[in-house]
Amino acid sequence: MRVFLAIHLPRLQLEVFRPKWLPEPAHGCVVLDRDKVRIADGVARSAGVRVGMKRGGVLTLTPEVELYEREPGREHAAQREVAVALMRFSPDVVVLEEAVVIVDIGASLRLFGGLPAVCRQAKAILDAIGLTARISAAPTGQGAWLLAKHRNRRVLKVDSLERQLSALPLLSVPEVRPFADWFAGLGCETIADVRRLPRAGLQRRCGEHLLDSLDRAFGTAPELFDWLELPPTFSARIEMPDRIEHAEAALFGAHRLVVQLCGWLCAKQLALTGATLLLEHERGRQAIEPTPIEIALGEPTWREDHLVRLIKERLARVELTAPVIALRLDASNVQPAVPASGTLFPEPGGSTGDHARLVELLVARLGEENVLRPAPTADYRPEVANRWVPVGSASKSTTLPEGLPRPTWLLEKPVRLLMRKHRPFYGSPLRLVSPGERIESGWFDGELMTRDYFVAQGEDQSCFWIYRERKSSRDAEEEPRWFLHGLFG
Repeated sequence: MRVFLAIHLPRLQLEVFRPKWLPEPAHGCVVLDRDKVRIADGVARSAGVRVGMKRGGVLTLTPEVELYEREPGREHAAQREVAVALMRFSPDVVVLEEAVVIVDIGASLRLFGGLPAVCRQAKAILDAIGLTARISAAPTGQGAWLLAKHRNRRVLKVDSLERQLSALPLLSVPEVRPFADWFAGLGCETIADVRRLPRAGLQRRCGEHLLDSLDRAFGTAPELFDWLELPPTFSARIEMPDRIEHAEAALFGAHRLVVQLCGWLCAKQLALTGATLLLEHERGRQAIEPTPIEIALGEPTWREDHLVRLIKERLARVELTAPVIALRLDASNVQPAVPASGTLFPEPGGSTGDHARLVELLVARLGEENVLRPAPTADYRPEVANRWVPVGSASKSTTLPEGLPRPTWLLEKPVRLLMRKHRPFYGSPLRLVSPGERIESGWFDGELMTRDYFVAQGEDQSCFWIYRERKSSRDAEEEPRWFLHGLFG
């Protein structure tokens, strides 16, 4: 069963300048086309601004309104952004006229939990991009296009589609509009009225394109689409509506880029391992180099929520040297995606991917130099063997000698213990519960260490790692000194 999702962007001409996640200007916003109002927001309409009004009339009603000249290039670019982002549902996406994007989701409905779930996810994507949308579904692409132009409707059966389309106004069909006066003279008001007219006469009067369009919409003729093709690499850029003084305020724009990236990854069946977010500053004579934010991933991912969290943490740690006017996101490292294998009994404490995402989030929040992993060195001296490196470092760990007790927590500097009745004391007298381990090493690098280590136990059964300094023969009469060096969990 083929199911087409149609997304109509009724406020596209306005929202390319003022995305919906920005507050509306206090005095309204208007887009002009050839010096006439093409679309106005709610504030401007409440002041009396109407479609078709000239610039002078708008300024008379509300002098402080924000005026923009229509930019078809930016509108098409925004449509393409939506199309790329929606490729997470299907690679079959097409950009059509009158601000509509069509997605063939018939093969992926079950994967995403059904049509209502797909519509909710598509709505969330469009909210992230900052666009208002009407979402409809139908067994034909042309039928879904016509339904989306009017309201949100979801039709999965051909007979139901015929009833819904027949009730639409005849001017919904673009091929009808050049002959609107002729149809009005015949008393036609809906698509059903047009279809009741003789086909031969319609074809002679209006040409074959009108009948072809209706046949495709009602499913009696095949549909051919020019599906969108993606570039081999991902690079997307967005200009900020206003200058951004704080890096955290760029998150909305970065989220818009991330949803496009996730759509590109899903369509290409790739996973991201590294990306670069560039914060662009002033250009021209006082140009400033962009501020790069490197995003390194320990595990390949194509998940939007994880990437947005990482970028949010990284932006919180950036201090801007100049206002940001644009953002660019480049996917620097990708690899073929490997789908996660489900298990009947999930691992306790989360999967390996969950652990990797947690580490990446900590690195983004605290900085790579503050998230360390153990990388012990094959050396008997604890201070040398207990080595920590940044979690992203390529340094490899070596195996320590087996069978030797090593504590979970090693103190950065040993603590000298008190002596009571010739026994080491730490909160309570300590009792040795292991044989001694003699460490005599370091002669080769000038850091000679001569110690006898023991596992000691206090009265509360806590275990400690302590050592006794070995004395030379001339100092043998002095009482040995004991030090606490580690704690067992």
